[in-house]
Amino acid sequence: MKNRRWIWGVVGWSAALLVLWLVVRAVPLREVWRTLALLRGWELAALVLLNGLVLLGLNGRWYILLRGLGYKLPFWSLLGHRLAAFGVSYFTPGPQFGGEPVQVLLVERQHGVPRSAAIAAVSLDKAVELLLNFGFLAFGVLLVVQNGLLGEAVGGQTAVWTTLLLLPPILYLWLIWRGRQPMSWLLRALKLGRWETAVSNSEAQMTTLCQQNSGALLGAIGISALTWALLIAEFYAMAAFLGVSLSLAQLIALLTAARVAFLLPLPGGLGTLEASQVWALELMGFNPAVGLGLSLLIRLRDVSLGLLGLWWMGQRLRVVWERP
Repeated sequence: MKNRRWIWGVVGWSAALLVLWLVVRAVPLREVWRTLALLRGWELAALVLLNGLVLLGLNGRWYILLRGLGYKLPFWSLLGHRLAAFGVSYFTPGPQFGGEPVQVLLVERQHGVPRSAAIAAVSLDKAVELLLNFGFLAFGVLLVVQNGLLGEAVGGQTAVWTTLLLLPPILYLWLIWRGRQPMSWLLRALKLGRWETAVSNSEAQMTTLCQQNSGALLGAIGISALTWALLIAEFYAMAAFLGVSLSLAQLIALLTAARVAFLLPLPGGLGTLEASQVWALELMGFNPAVGLGLSLLIRLRDVSLGLLGLWWMGQRLRVVWERP
């Protein structure tokens, strides 16, 4: 099993580097550097500020859900834990998942939150995140199809399949609200009994929060919507600072292409992000070098946050393991 996992990791990174090489080869690097040279110090500071607000929003959603379950934890410590989870997800081949167990582990070990409650908060956090993410993707793809922003590259069938992505998080939240336990039932059906008890307890707590403290869940959804507005503002600022003036429809189409790239099974969307931005801007009639410059800005931001998160995780786990 370990050998197979190692092989898939090598395949993932190799495929990502190949795609990245093909993209970089197709775009003159001199034009990319010329584009990046347009950035000024205050613009970089503005981007850092906007991204900081996005991070606060993402962390606020998790904070509210934990508080709704009865656990008021330090906000800034939770922010570090979320960055740790992001670091694991970002550098792991796959569609931006994998860091959730880190969130559960750090909250359980460092703050004494019962595992069932930690799992419940992370599960609700992820369900709300997927609901808003897929909702934006569905809207973005429909907008692209309606306006023909990317030509015939994205058709009506793509819009239908993207819209269907909304069903799992909506169905899961609805079942939890009704007092059902979908994941517990699935584990029972797969005969994974050793996980069933913990998951069943977590889903019971999720149901309690939804039915008795629905304000926490609605607050988490509201914060997610605000965070998406900040994400769009950050993306617009990056494009504008690189000299590209986009309409709202073009901006949403470009951001949709970036989010789809991160869903593909490559570590951190390496190669696919760069290809999506170059391809989308070229189809909209802009200089593809701006797309690669935009990708480099996103990459610099995400790698920095991912490394910071991994450092935080290492420090926190070392403290836990050194306790007598």
